Amino acid sequence: MNTNEILETINMIDNENLDVRTITMGISLLDCAGPDADTAAQKVYDKVCRYAQDLVKTGEDISRQYGIPIINKRISVTPIALIAGACPGASPLRFARALDRAAHAVGVNFIGGYSALVQKGFGPGDYALIESIPEALSETELVCSSVNVGSTKAGINMDAVAKMGRIVRQTAEFTADQECIGAAKLVVFCNAPEDNPFMAGAFHGPGEPDCVINVGVSGPGVVRAVIQKEGAGRSLTEIAELIKRTAFKITRMGQLVAQEASRRLEIPFGIVDLSLAPTPAIGDSVAYILEGMGLAQCGAHGTTAALALLNDAVKKGGVMASSSVGGLSGAFIPVTEDAGMIAAARSGCLTLNKLEAMTAVCSVGLDMIVIPGDTSPEIISGIIADEAAIGMVNSKTTAVRVIPAIGKSAGEELDFGGLLGQGPVMPVNAASPAGFIKRGGKIPAPLQSLKN
Repeated sequence: MNTNEILETINMIDNENLDVRTITMGISLLDCAGPDADTAAQKVYDKVCRYAQDLVKTGEDISRQYGIPIINKRISVTPIALIAGACPGASPLRFARALDRAAHAVGVNFIGGYSALVQKGFGPGDYALIESIPEALSETELVCSSVNVGSTKAGINMDAVAKMGRIVRQTAEFTADQECIGAAKLVVFCNAPEDNPFMAGAFHGPGEPDCVINVGVSGPGVVRAVIQKEGAGRSLTEIAELIKRTAFKITRMGQLVAQEASRRLEIPFGIVDLSLAPTPAIGDSVAYILEGMGLAQCGAHGTTAALALLNDAVKKGGVMASSSVGGLSGAFIPVTEDAGMIAAARSGCLTLNKLEAMTAVCSVGLDMIVIPGDTSPEIISGIIADEAAIGMVNSKTTAVRVIPAIGKSAGEELDFGGLLGQGPVMPVNAASPAGFIKRGGKIPAPLQSLKN
């Protein structure tokens, strides 16, 4: 690394919002399971506190030593439905409370894993956990929840999709006095990755080791700046090369932080998630990158193509800079967390239908979208089903994190504050899919699932 590269990195940090978005410690709780729910919950609390006691301090020490902003320190745990299944009849809420107490005790920003994996059907702990989500997210501050309802290999569990439409709405209703914040901490997945460090969808998959360090990097402001400075008059081929080189530099910084955290905590390094995760800060926006390529505003015709170019170039550039890339990796499009997308949604240029098309080529899905408070559970289920179908057929991760704004209509606003940002209530198609959703059953796996 020469002097120019060092100065370039310093400029990225100081002026272009380059940061490590999160250090996330994944912790297996499988050895905490047992028939007595209170004992199991205490074991969960004790293990999280024991393993993560130095996580926040370590992140702060690395940030000070290297001058790299590390925004969040987080924890992901084994899907709690697996632990709750060992104590049938007991409420899973005690695990949510134990996780929240542990997260507060060690000082992390969020803890993810109040989750269930039901793509092929419901296990012993799944029903109870899913039904408890609205209460759990209203009672706790730092707990995040996710449910995986489909996969390319298994198809889509439409019974789970129908249930989650109701759960999303109930979660918003339970936290209506807090800007419906509960729904912002709940994600419904298809093809959920087991090593995702980003909230609210992070959980520690059953195939993961006992404990691991995963890092998520973020630099949309850096990519936007390089296109602005060097992209004039260049073809899209050349723009892709600019993005690849920039993604390499961003990811290299994440690899450094990941390895250093792993060494200091004496915990194995897992993956670097090389995603472009925006914030409401001006300039730190995926939408501005797309507009920098020549779109008048994000949401215009051509937006999906520009996003496909961006997502592919980020992956190609980042994968060479890390010994292990995982998680979601690519470009995120959370509406309320991206200043450019907020503006495009307010103007009407960016619609829910256009966002759905964009999810076919981005890293995740319909993320942080505020919808009218009177949206029915069946319509929410229809949104989830459409998004899961895109993920299933394209063998990619898709997700839905929509927030029904209880008591508000299209054009009004919700303001969550902080990284979750704010945004307009976006209109939805009011034609009901209730007859389709109520059929239940499964949407079979597509032909491409037969890879063996």
